Amino acid sequence: MNLGSLVARGNTANIYRSGNKIIKVFNDFLPAGEAIKEANKQKHACSCGLSVPEVLDVISINGKQAIIMEYIEGETVGDLFLKNKEQAEYYLNISVDKQLEIHSIIPDAIEPMYDKLYRQIEAVNNLDKVQKSYLLEKLESFTFENRLCHGDFHLFNLIKEENQVVVIDWVDSSAGDIRADVYRTYLLYSQLSPRLADVYLQLYCEKSGLSRSEVFQWAPVIAGARLSESVSTESSGRLIEIINKWCQL
Repeated sequence: MNLGSLVARGNTANIYRSGNKIIKVFNDFLPAGEAIKEANKQKHACSCGLSVPEVLDVISINGKQAIIMEYIEGETVGDLFLKNKEQAEYYLNISVDKQLEIHSIIPDAIEPMYDKLYRQIEAVNNLDKVQKSYLLEKLESFTFENRLCHGDFHLFNLIKEENQVVVIDWVDSSAGDIRADVYRTYLLYSQLSPRLADVYLQLYCEKSGLSRSEVFQWAPVIAGARLSESVSTESSGRLIEIINKWCQL
């Protein structure tokens, strides 16, 4: 199969464009069924009426799992922001409106956030038993109404296509607490720009009625789960500092 041109490399997959299709080829180390799992999450988001690339097929390419999906013409909102950083609030407003739309949905068959976060925290190697126990107890203590959460929501996972904004990369989506999803976005932004993170959070809170303190209840749990991802651009020291600060360990 002709994969076309390589357009992006990620921690778990390479992304290719072939005509009007995107082909996501997963790395060998991922467990069997990972492509189907992600494709089903994306299909679920699409079934909820959200602007999401259509999943066309799930196949195997040279023994590797792959998803074929619709190619969306346009630029990411993140790229548009980088070209015009003075308009940061404008682009963040676009993203917050889209995130609120996602958070308004009560999902059906999709992975519970609790299960996902529990599994991630259990898998972390650089936390001791006391830290893990505290984080899991904290996770257990939350009560909330299940809403659709993207799990990795940021400007670069939004594509501006003419008069609509399309949301991509649904692999981390789950049914859970919107406050956790908001803190996850805040955490990602704060890694690059504390000011951008603060503007984002202020906008979300103003539009949703949530308070900053409500969102930050999730700080240690989300930071702990992030540790399991072993992202090269993320500082494990920063995440552990967040955990210790909020857990008072």
